[in-house]
Amino acid sequence: MQHVPRKRFGQHFLTDERVITEIVRAIAPRADDLLVEIGPGLGALTAPLVARLNQLHVVELDRDIVARLRSGYSEEKLVMHAGDALAFDFSALGSGLRVVGNLPYNISTPILFHLTRHIAAIRDVHVMLQREVVARIVARPSTPEYGRLSVMLQYYFDAEKILDVTAAAFRPRPRVESAVVRMSPRPPSDQRRCDEALLGEVAKAAFSQRRKTLRNALKAHLQADDFADLGIAPVARAQDLRVADFVRIANHLVARRAAHAQKPRPR
Repeated sequence: MQHVPRKRFGQHFLTDERVITEIVRAIAPRADDLLVEIGPGLGALTAPLVARLNQLHVVELDRDIVARLRSGYSEEKLVMHAGDALAFDFSALGSGLRVVGNLPYNISTPILFHLTRHIAAIRDVHVMLQREVVARIVARPSTPEYGRLSVMLQYYFDAEKILDVTAAAFRPRPRVESAVVRMSPRPPSDQRRCDEALLGEVAKAAFSQRRKTLRNALKAHLQADDFADLGIAPVARAQDLRVADFVRIANHLVARRAAHAQKPRPR
């Protein structure tokens, strides 16, 4: 029975065999890998992955697709997790987790941020996204694509685009072009610790109006003395800062708040 793609799930099914082959080659799955596919759809990636793995986990919300996959594979080969990927506990699967998928474009960014909560369990991520989103994820400072998404995901991951995919590779054909990105958690030696919620707050404020200088964009967070202490020019703009600079700002704010909290209050 033919499955009718559902707009509410953002379903665009990959059908190009050449693209499928290239994605699987990039993933390079080994039989004993712990691998989970988000949104398997009609199984374009599922089938070649199952053929190479001892066992594959999949997370799928569409009940019709869940039933379809369950009827096509044994429970030993395909472990089905029926439900929303945004609520799924990826850490519960174990460590060294490899995440793959053709993500629904309407919720792709929330899924990526959800994965950051499970980064300690993740070995790598290979996902298909809208091409402009991939461009933002891998963007370098001082480029038009560099923004809040770049900062927040590069805080957690090293990322590289590995494949461009045209709209013709899908059914139904989306209105946008796509790309596959590989994301690997940053090695412990290169991890930069900070208050992640505050980092997000600072990045959001800094990029809210890209043409503003940091003096204006971050006036609720930093004063002239703060810029001097940080060695950051107040006339610079958000896109001029590296991820490490945003981390330094967040850590500076935490230290400043702690210092203020320790000051004796007048009686």
